[in-house]
Amino acid sequence: MSAAPIEVEAQLATVLARMRALPTEALPVALALGRVLREPVRARVDIPVFDNSAMDGFAVRFDDLVSLPSRLAVVADVPAGSALDPPLDAGQAARIMTGAPMPAAADTVVPFEDTAGGLADSLGVVEVVRAPAARGRHVRRRGEDLRAGEPLLAPGVRLSPLALQAMAAAGVAQAIVSRRPRVAVVSTGAELVAAGAELRRGQIPESNSVLLAALAADAGAEVVLVRSVGDGGDDLVAAVAEAEAAGADALVSTGGVSAGAYEPVRTALSGTMAFTKVAMQPGKPQGFGETAGGMLLFGLPGNPVSAAVSFEVFVRPALQAMQGASELARPALRLPAAVGWRCPPGRRQYLPAAIDRADPSRWRVAPATAGGSGSHLAGGLAHAEAYAVVPAETEQVTEGDLVDVMVVA
Repeated sequence: MSAAPIEVEAQLATVLARMRALPTEALPVALALGRVLREPVRARVDIPVFDNSAMDGFAVRFDDLVSLPSRLAVVADVPAGSALDPPLDAGQAARIMTGAPMPAAADTVVPFEDTAGGLADSLGVVEVVRAPAARGRHVRRRGEDLRAGEPLLAPGVRLSPLALQAMAAAGVAQAIVSRRPRVAVVSTGAELVAAGAELRRGQIPESNSVLLAALAADAGAEVVLVRSVGDGGDDLVAAVAEAEAAGADALVSTGGVSAGAYEPVRTALSGTMAFTKVAMQPGKPQGFGETAGGMLLFGLPGNPVSAAVSFEVFVRPALQAMQGASELARPALRLPAAVGWRCPPGRRQYLPAAIDRADPSRWRVAPATAGGSGSHLAGGLAHAEAYAVVPAETEQVTEGDLVDVMVVA
């Protein structure tokens, strides 16, 4: 009698217990997009660096605007990038451009549009016809966003374009980030041939390596090897050795982990990998282990939807943990179901899903294809941007039910 399937969390805990943080490296900020930060970042300079104008106009003393219209003598011109700090006496102003440093003697900026002549009449004498509502208007104060030495980013953050901009603005030239995980991808199956090749009876295009290599890259990994092998164990063993020689931190294989007659992963790597049934659909058969050299081995089912789901549930969190990411899981939403569907009894369902955004105030989720979560529905994955995650005890989702949604696109 075979053992009962284990819970998803139990299998994930087994995987994460083997994770070791990868080494770090220092990268210029401009080259660190998508990397996981491993050391805290503090501002090196104030943001803004100095008091500066938020508008094109005139730097003035607010007290000179007590009665309107007010005529002021323009005694200086301060463009952005200027190092000038012109003195201003009572009744005097400096023409100033956005981003230019405020003269120490000024405390307010009057925009061009609040003067009689605007830019066309901005030198010599300016006539202010509308005064700012308060002293200090249209002035960006030094350090009002961030002070030098204050924390900017914490370890575990995956660096986005906006984060890189903030680092550069704070005067930070480099980031200490995790090395990218090196991943090898191996598809198994005698029926697999390259996409585009002529198909004989019993053959199908090989797509899992494309899928897994793309998912690994999306998770921050460097794909160092991609192979497709048949059902013989020798080719698989050779691929494992090649992956180790390439310095792979993990090898992700598809197929060969079930209980059939031709299961190369189970046959060739039994003892190195443990093979488990997990209470999920799709993705019930799973393999996981580690070579003597420390390369992690993930054995995923061969059907494309099963492979995709298994990667999201087990491999992607592992790759995030290796990089030191603070968030291991994909973003999650809870959305009402647009339609109803059946769920497998006793197994957590991961249903390839699309998000209906027709009503911006009420997104809904629906199966990506009419076939539901069938593990063979490779074409349907093109329309999936999420997985609806339904508990094992739920046998039926009805329209309007709130459903947990793992967003993947």
